[in-house]
Amino acid sequence: MQRTSVRACLARKVSAALLLTALPVAAVAQTAPAAPAVPPVKLGIVTFLTGPAAGPFGIPGRNSAEIMIEMLNAGKVPAPYATAGLAGAPIVPKFVDEAGSTANQVTEFRNLVQRDGVNATVGYVSSGNCLAVAPVAEELKALTVFFDCGTPRIFEEKPLKYVFRATPHATMDSVGAARYVLKKFPDLASYSGINQNYAWGQDSWRDFVAAMKALAPKATVDKELLPKLFAGEFGAEISALLTTNSKIVHSSFWNGDLESFIVQNGARGLPARSTMVYTAGETAMFRLGAKIPDGTIIGARGPHGVMAPDTPLNKWFRGVYEDRFATAPTYPAYHMAQSILGLKSAWDKAAAAKGGQQPAIDDVVKAFEGIEFEGPSAKIRMAIGNGHQGIADIAYGSFRFNKAEGKAEIVDVVRYPAECVNPPANMTSTAWLEAGMPGAKCN
Repeated sequence: MQRTSVRACLARKVSAALLLTALPVAAVAQTAPAAPAVPPVKLGIVTFLTGPAAGPFGIPGRNSAEIMIEMLNAGKVPAPYATAGLAGAPIVPKFVDEAGSTANQVTEFRNLVQRDGVNATVGYVSSGNCLAVAPVAEELKALTVFFDCGTPRIFEEKPLKYVFRATPHATMDSVGAARYVLKKFPDLASYSGINQNYAWGQDSWRDFVAAMKALAPKATVDKELLPKLFAGEFGAEISALLTTNSKIVHSSFWNGDLESFIVQNGARGLPARSTMVYTAGETAMFRLGAKIPDGTIIGARGPHGVMAPDTPLNKWFRGVYEDRFATAPTYPAYHMAQSILGLKSAWDKAAAAKGGQQPAIDDVVKAFEGIEFEGPSAKIRMAIGNGHQGIADIAYGSFRFNKAEGKAEIVDVVRYPAECVNPPANMTSTAWLEAGMPGAKCN
């Protein structure tokens, strides 16, 4: 009986030990499985990384993309963008150089979509590249956000489904320039222009002339010059402009052409005869500094850079950009930032409509159409181009080099509302300008 009792006691102890050992296993078995990681969103980023457009345009755009993607993934962008990634999905960028021919860019775009499997692409500075890529994006049903190119033709020639542009087009730049010029020179008798001979330059000059005809019908065109893109040397054109009596010379030059033209015409005294009007001049102001004459009229393709409002989002963007790159962000950096934020706004909206699930590309496309969202420097409304083209305010000012502080500044800034400088949804840019800009609201 005693031996049996010992055996029974030992059995009870073993059973209890086994039960205690099994408890953690049972607890683990009853725990819900961990949620699978959200697949990343592959994002193509296309901008000039080499060549004459890289320094003033491509690298600021690339730097901005780097910051925005990093901060979005970490959930560190201020409200209303404080949630991580795109609806929780981390963003993985693939950077592509925009340098080269339009045919090369079409090939690279196809590679991004078909070989690399990107979910969306944000890119393109050149209007020629945008015009070439747009029909391919439609063919491949590839969500594409143009971040900088300005030609109005993108959405005015043919409706597009998969292509968006969250930055206003060139008509806004030309109308804003015309209004600012006439504020400075209300009795202007004649004006001249020098613009690059391709879509961006042609459209910019056409719209500026049309806006001037509507606002100052007595003012006439004197010299009209269209050198080839990336010419780099403008001796003959400067000689022609030195013979003009025009008080102002309009130019939508960008990239290395802009900086070369500023240096070359300054050396020959052109700014002493005519005030230069650079619709994209803000990109050169920090790079050239005192080489730009005081009084030069400067545009930033929106209310960007030093003309941007002092909002919390802008303070944050300028702060992180300057901390990282030791220079102020210029308008290509703002354009890239607002394009990525526009994509996030649409992506998050589409995910919310699906109960928080990751949306399909067609869901994002639907959410993007007609959306309104805050950029670092302005509210963007996808109000024209069937909801695919953004409009916003624009600002112009006059350049001044502050010798005491050794820095470039813009003074006498005037901000024009979006409805003052952009066509309405039911009219093309050309038709609106030729009709005298009906419905423009400038107060």
